[in-house]
This record gives sequence, structure tokens and C-alpha cells, in this order.
Amino acid sequence: MRRYARGFRNRFLQHLARFLPGENSFRIWCHRLRGIRMGKGVCLGYDLVLETEYPERIWMGNNVEINMRTTLIAHFGGIEIQPKGPGLEGISILLEDDVFLGPGVIVLPNIVIRRGAVVAAGSVVTKNVPPMTLVQGNPAVPVARCGIPLAGGIRYKEFLKKIKPYRP
Repeated sequence: MRRYARGFRNRFLQHLARFLPGENSFRIWCHRLRGIRMGKGVCLGYDLVLETEYPERIWMGNNVEINMRTTLIAHFGGIEIQPKGPGLEGISILLEDDVFLGPGVIVLPNIVIRRGAVVAAGSVVTKNVPPMTLVQGNPAVPVARCGIPLAGGIRYKEFLKKIKPYRP
């Protein structure tokens, strides 16, 4: 019975956060109550789906910006999947500081998106994203190096001036 009560509570808070205003306040509060760990300066857009069953498997650093209709999935079919590496125990999706996720992004389980990375609108993240890298597509692949992070109040024009084509 406790499992069902927890599930109902998580889904109730998820729905409140999806549709009510408060990208820097109320939505943050709802998702923290659900168990998602987040730093300061996080901005959550409208209509997000942030892991309904295992919200505690998501960790976000400071100044993370997630735009509307983005989905973060930390498990498949009740199976918890976790990234491998020191300090990642119990985490399935890790968004480091200054990460920017565009509208409609899907992040699959077992993913680390490193500091300052940008994921373009509509992309599907199936592999870890290196720091200060712009990725796009399905699956998301690197297309540019970022000179400055896009999250944390940086103006888009300034960001565009500092990107350079990606050369592996």
C-alpha cells in the first residue's frame, strides 16, 4: 500500500508541476518534493515529464535550464539503469552545472550531460554529452563547441558568437 501511496503522490506532484506556473519556484518545489535533486538557479519549462517512477534517480546541478515538453526517462519497464563511474551510484540521469535542454528533448536512461552542454530542440540523447558541446539530432551528435554556456542568463546572441564547428 505504501508503494501505491508514494506513486500517487509522485504523479500528483508531477501533474501540478507540468501545468501550473512557476518555472523558477513552484515547479522546482514540486519536483524536489518528489525526490529530484537540483542545485540553485534551475529553470523548468512548461509540460515537462521528469521520471515518474524513480524521480530520485535524476540529479541536476546549478543553472540548469530545461525547456518545454522535455522528457527525462531514468528507467525502462521497472528496471533502474545507472551510469557507471565514481560518484554516480543511485543516479540514472546527471545534468551538471549550466546545462541547457531545448524544447522537446528526450533524455534516455544512463546519461551524463556535462557542464555547459547544450542539447538542441527535438533531440534524443542516447549517449553521454561532453562538456561545452552543442548536440542535436536523433540520436544527438556533437555539432559545435560552446565558448560559453547558454544556461544561467546568457543571451542567445552572445552564445552564438562563441560557438565553433565541432571537429572530433
